Amino acid sequence: MTHPGRTPVWTWAVPVFGLLFFVAASAVGFGDDFATHPLGLAISLILIPVIIGTVFAAVYHAEDVAHIMGEPLGTLVLTIAVTVIELALIVSIMAAGKATPTLVRETVFAVIMIVTTGLVGLCIVVGGIRYREQRFDVTSAKIYLAVLIVLTTLTIILPNYTTTTPGGVYSESQLMFVSIVTIALYSVFLYTQTVLHRGYFVGEHTEKSGVQPSQGKLALAALLLCVALAAVVLLAKLVAVVIDVGVSRFDAPESISGVIIALIVLTPESISAVRAARKNDLQKSLNLALGSSLATIGLTIPAIAAANLFIHKPLVLGLDTNDLVLVVMTFATSILTFSTGRTNVLFGFLHLVIFGTFMFLTFVP
Repeated sequence: MTHPGRTPVWTWAVPVFGLLFFVAASAVGFGDDFATHPLGLAISLILIPVIIGTVFAAVYHAEDVAHIMGEPLGTLVLTIAVTVIELALIVSIMAAGKATPTLVRETVFAVIMIVTTGLVGLCIVVGGIRYREQRFDVTSAKIYLAVLIVLTTLTIILPNYTTTTPGGVYSESQLMFVSIVTIALYSVFLYTQTVLHRGYFVGEHTEKSGVQPSQGKLALAALLLCVALAAVVLLAKLVAVVIDVGVSRFDAPESISGVIIALIVLTPESISAVRAARKNDLQKSLNLALGSSLATIGLTIPAIAAANLFIHKPLVLGLDTNDLVLVVMTFATSILTFSTGRTNVLFGFLHLVIFGTFMFLTFVP
């Protein structure tokens, strides 16, 4: 996304406020007992919009840096920024000592389902209502789906069928091997997308700017990105407390934590993807949506595996049977949806039906 030359005030004001908010919340002793104090409740109510606004600011500056640096470094910066936000939320909950062993699995699964059913379905429906039919590059869709199917199978399906450690858990050597393979596969995909076969992913609606951004603009965007990411990482510690208390207080399913993390992380890119669909640029929508799911698996699983060397928390990665059925149905539907290079409202509605089923079963398993 190309942004105006002037940096909006909110993109730096919200992260700065987030840093100050974290300091103030820590000073008053915000903790597990926050629900018993009016001040604690007030902090928790303010916290959610603050961290969402900070996530938006981080993605905004990451897009600025990506636009200035160009490809492939720009894509790397944007991907890493989003992954850092997701890791901050996951690791904060794990470090608090109350995370379930399935948190990483539930988060990855939630990202896959939200992106491939909810977001993709919404983009196709929005574009289909406005233009009746939209086109995209079939080869790029096949690349996305092929990599996504392999990464999903390796990380959250195969653990159920290994015998070294039962219960959907990889042994240390297996987890190390899978981490290396996922990073290698994602790296090859990124090289294919940004260098080797970039034309598959460009689409017909490319944004061009006649003004070349200065190095000063790059330095400012990078600095503001660091500030925003620092604010997200710190605020994630407070969000971890709220999520943990909320799930236990309302006796909600454990998978809710993963869905909340996925929604916070995916919101900025989701808005951009829907906007692109409304502008008849479904290719960009797919790049944003499916690219986010690939980055989640390709970078999050290895990073969590590395972090777990210090946190030492059990990681149950294997999906439950009902979740596995949803994944298989989602991939089968996606293959049919993206097989012709043209979409319409019906295809989008199919994805939304699967998304609705996923959300319903999340609350009523």
